[in-house]
Amino acid sequence: MMHSVDVLEEALELARQSGFEVRHEWLGEATGGACRIGSRRLLFVDLSLTADEQLQQVVTALRACEVRDWPLSTSRALQRLLS
Repeated sequence: MMHSVDVLEEALELARQSGFEVRHEWLGEATGGACRIGSRRLLFVDLSLTADEQLQQVVTALRACEVRDWPLSTSRALQRLLS
């Protein structure tokens, strides 16, 4: 079984490969997640959250994007979260 931090790192790399510009910010009370600014797709990951909560932010963004054919190298742990 993979550790949450490992799955988070994998999910962040997948987000980058899917066209997201990933920003790690201390957001406090603001909400992180994905947004579009013009043609740019940004993913704000809140550093004040736990690794599990950050992973949920990234997985939510990946589920919402139009990519559905994830690379074959995607771990089973991440595939389960994305399905």
